[in-house]
Amino acid sequence: MNITDQDINLFNTVLKGTSSYDFTEYSDKSLKRRLAKVILDHKVDVPGLLSEMKRSKEFLERVIRDITVNTTELFRDPPVWLALKNNILPNYKNSPSLNIWHAGCSTGQEVYSMMILLNEMNLLEKAKIFGTDLNSEVLNQAAKGIYKYRFNISYLDNFDKVVRDNPSNGETHADVPYEKYFEIDKTKDFIKMNSFLTEKPLFKKHDLVKDDNIFYSKFDLIICRNVIIYFNYELQNKVFNLFHKNLYDGGSLVLGMHESILGPHTTNFDKKDMIYFKK
Repeated sequence: MNITDQDINLFNTVLKGTSSYDFTEYSDKSLKRRLAKVILDHKVDVPGLLSEMKRSKEFLERVIRDITVNTTELFRDPPVWLALKNNILPNYKNSPSLNIWHAGCSTGQEVYSMMILLNEMNLLEKAKIFGTDLNSEVLNQAAKGIYKYRFNISYLDNFDKVVRDNPSNGETHADVPYEKYFEIDKTKDFIKMNSFLTEKPLFKKHDLVKDDNIFYSKFDLIICRNVIIYFNYELQNKVFNLFHKNLYDGGSLVLGMHESILGPHTTNFDKKDMIYFKK
């Protein structure tokens, strides 16, 4: 399925005319790829898709979910989590509070990764954890904290690398049982986060394209990984401005492994290894 520029323009016109969503500043390449998959999955052509979006609010929401869904996993990219564990989070040991925003958190595995790490470092109690996404369906799954086991078996390898292994001494390992944080049922094929974790974070719907900070609080740490790669240059800078404005001085911003700050906001952050610090 070849999606043309005209198809994208028609899609955006219908979307803006029938909903509060606005994808005009998304990367054309990413939007074309995802729209092609949606059309293939729903077995329609572009006119049929647009007609059904106009007719059915429920169908439109389904299309939005299909386009915006992102993959994530527990302790994805362990080097990032080790950097947080060793270089960032220890700085808050004596702070009275710690505010963390996971922007574009998808199904929430990243949020649970953070809470597990915080708990191991005796920081969870003082932390306030916020998770947001444009997609209501993935937020509902995030709040439940239940995931497929066989599909996500790499979770345990990542957990071991970040929580159990000692990078300075490969012979020693922390004795942290999986059941401390989640239940695994191989027969029923699920990993279920323990209730003390699922009860902690506040998950809310949020649109990085047009919404401001909805929590009326500044943050010590903002995690937004593998999200801005889908935005064009102008929208990326709009989001960087939102993050910069809502970080405390010296606060940290973590992006995806293949994402970086370009343009005017490079002067507002110092980058050390893979983490940005607000000047």
